[in-house]
Amino acid sequence: MYFCSKYKNWEHMTTSIDIARRIAEVNHPLSRESVHALAEILVCRKYRKGEIVLQAGEVCKSMLFIEKGMLRQFYYKYDKDLTEHIGYENGVIICIESYFKQEPTRLMVETLEASVVWELPRVEVEKLIDQYHDIERLYRGFIEHSLIESQVKADTLRFEPAHERYNKLLQTSSRDIEACASCVHRFLITDDSRNLEPCPFFLALELINQS
Repeated sequence: MYFCSKYKNWEHMTTSIDIARRIAEVNHPLSRESVHALAEILVCRKYRKGEIVLQAGEVCKSMLFIEKGMLRQFYYKYDKDLTEHIGYENGVIICIESYFKQEPTRLMVETLEASVVWELPRVEVEKLIDQYHDIERLYRGFIEHSLIESQVKADTLRFEPAHERYNKLLQTSSRDIEACASCVHRFLITDDSRNLEPCPFFLALELINQS
């Protein structure tokens, strides 16, 4: 067990045990032994707003559990910066193809506000799932959720206009996106025909530092 500390001016006393318990509460119950085993492999990272967590061309080696803050996955297409996914507190970020194939990703991950993130290293997680059946079920739940989420996104892109996608984001999000003072960019979705469809609700997903 350890405390997460990187920047001295951040007050943060959450331990790896606390986070392992939270992961279990949010996703799948774990035994006391499994909680402690999971806590042993967690790696805490702290980021300021606008920092890059994963660059395009790097290999995704960990799932990222968000204790605090907001992150996005994004990519560039036809010279446009396009948001793929937004993650909030108690959510998980994973570049799933890169994670399983251990090949460079085309996605990038950045913080949209100051964030505390806990890494679950793939190599260490796979060791645990061979030893603890409840951690195996927890892991399977992470992957199932990610795959279902990807399918839902694909369906919304096929069948729903931009304003419906944006409204759905507001309804399902645990965060008040419209209240973010630094939300200044439009949420853009593109398809292979190069048609860019801006969300008419112009305060959307990309947060940039104005200070």
